[in-house]
Amino acid sequence: MPVERTNGLTAAVMLRLLGVVYLLAVLSLWVQIDGLIGSRGILPVADFLARVGPRLGEDAWRALPTLLWLGPTDAALHALCAIGAALGLLLVAGLVPTLALAGLWLVYLSLTVAGQDFLGFQWDNLLLEVGFLAVFLVRPCWRLGGGGTVVPSRLVTWLLRWLVARLMLGSGLVKLASGDPAWWPDLTALAYHYETTCLPVWTGWYAHHAPLWVHRGACLLVLASELVVPLFVFGPRRLRIAAFWVFVAQQAGIAATGSYGFFNLLTVVLCLALLDDDAWPARWRPARAPAPAPRSRARAARLWTWGVGAPVGVAVLVLGLVATLAQADRALRRFGGGLEIAWPAPVAGLAAAAAPFRSVNGYGLFARMTKRRPEIVVEGSDDGVAWRAYAFRWKPGDVDRRPRFVAPHQPRLDWQMWFAALGSARTTPWFAAFLDRLLEGSPPVRALLAAGPFEVAPPRFVRAVVYDYRFTAPDGGGDWWRREPLGLYAPPRRLPGA
Repeated sequence: MPVERTNGLTAAVMLRLLGVVYLLAVLSLWVQIDGLIGSRGILPVADFLARVGPRLGEDAWRALPTLLWLGPTDAALHALCAIGAALGLLLVAGLVPTLALAGLWLVYLSLTVAGQDFLGFQWDNLLLEVGFLAVFLVRPCWRLGGGGTVVPSRLVTWLLRWLVARLMLGSGLVKLASGDPAWWPDLTALAYHYETTCLPVWTGWYAHHAPLWVHRGACLLVLASELVVPLFVFGPRRLRIAAFWVFVAQQAGIAATGSYGFFNLLTVVLCLALLDDDAWPARWRPARAPAPAPRSRARAARLWTWGVGAPVGVAVLVLGLVATLAQADRALRRFGGGLEIAWPAPVAGLAAAAAPFRSVNGYGLFARMTKRRPEIVVEGSDDGVAWRAYAFRWKPGDVDRRPRFVAPHQPRLDWQMWFAALGSARTTPWFAAFLDRLLEGSPPVRALLAAGPFEVAPPRFVRAVVYDYRFTAPDGGGDWWRREPLGLYAPPRRLPGA
C-alpha cells in the first residue's frame, strides 16, 4: 500500500519564501521607480496611459490591467510599492496568506504593466504566474501555521510542478528551436556566455577562461537538465527529488556567475513544489497529521478547492499546454517536423483573454547565445568638443573596474542598456527619452547612474558611442576588460532652443 505523504510543511515554507521574493522584487523596483516611470522619469507612466487610453477606449482596463488607471501619479507609484512591501512582510510572517498573495499579484501586475520596457523580463512574468497559482494553494485563513495545520491543494501542487517542468523544458526547447549551433551541435555557448551576459560578474571572468572542453561539458549538462530532467517531475518520488536537486544546482551555478535579479531565488522557491514533507529534516516536520477540520470549515475548504481552484486550475493547465506545445512545434520544425495543432476557438479565445494578465506564459531563457558584447557609453559635453562619459552603477564601463554582483537587486536601466546595444537607437525608442532626461538634468534619472560629471548642471550636448568589450586575457595587466570603438550609437543631441 503506497505511503500517504503530506505537503503542509513544504507549502508553508514555499509561501513564506515567496513572500521574500515579492518583497525583494518590490523593494528593488521602488528605489528606481521615479527614474524609470515617474513623472520625470525615462518613460512616465502618466504619458503612456494618456497616449494609449483613447486608442483602447473601453478595453483599456482589460488590455492593460493596472490600478494606475485610477491615477498615474508619483504618489500612486510609491503607494503601490509600499503596499506591495507591506503585503510581502505579511506573507513572510504567515498572516492572511491568501489575501496577501492576491494583493501582491494585483500590485505586481499593476507595476509590470505600467513599467513598459523596464518590466518585461521573463522572471517578472514568472513571479506573476507563481504568485497567481499560490493564491489557491491553501484555503483562506488568518495565519499560515506550521506543516501540521496546512493542507495544500493537490491540484495546485500539481500545477506548480507542471510549471517547473514548463519553465525548464521551455528553456531547452527554445535553444533547439533557435538553430544556434553554439548550443547544438557545437556545444560552445558557454564559451561566450560569461563575457556577453547582461551584467557580468568577476567570477564570470574566471569561468570564461576555463578550457573549451569544460565549457562543452557544462553546455551538455545544461541541455540535459532542460530537456531530459524535466520529465522526472512527474516520475516516481526519487526521480522528482533528484530533479529538484539538479535544478537547484543549475540555479546556483547561474547565480554564481551572473546577476539575474530575483530569478534564481524565485526558481528555487518554485522548485520546492517538487518536495514533500518527508524530504525535510525530521525535527522540522510536524509531530502529527492535521486534525480533521470542523464540518463547516471542511465545507468551505471544498468550496474553495472545487468552486474556485478547480476552474482556475483547468484554465491554467490548458493555457500552459498551449504555450509548451507551441514551443515544441517550433523546435521540431528545425528538424523537419512539426505538430500542426489547430486549437479550438474556445481555447484560442481563452489564451487571448488571459494574455494581458501575464499569469500563464511560455518561457525560454538564453535561446540564442550572444557572441560579441557591444557596450554603449553615454557622453556629455558643454561645448560639443570635449566629451565626458557618464558612469553606470553596474554595467561595464571603465575597463579597470571589477564586475560586481548586484542580485537580487535588478538595476533595470543597466539591463536595458545591454538590449539597446544589440540593436540601434532607431529601434530603441526609450533611449532618446533617456538622453533628453539627461539634458534636462532630471534628478531621478540622474540617480540611476553613478556619481560622475554634470552633478551640478546638465550638459548642453549628449551622445552615445558604442564599443566592443572583451574580457582581458589572464595576463591582462590588472584590467578586466579591453575595448575597441565601433562608432556612434546616437549622434550629438541637444534640447530645442538650448
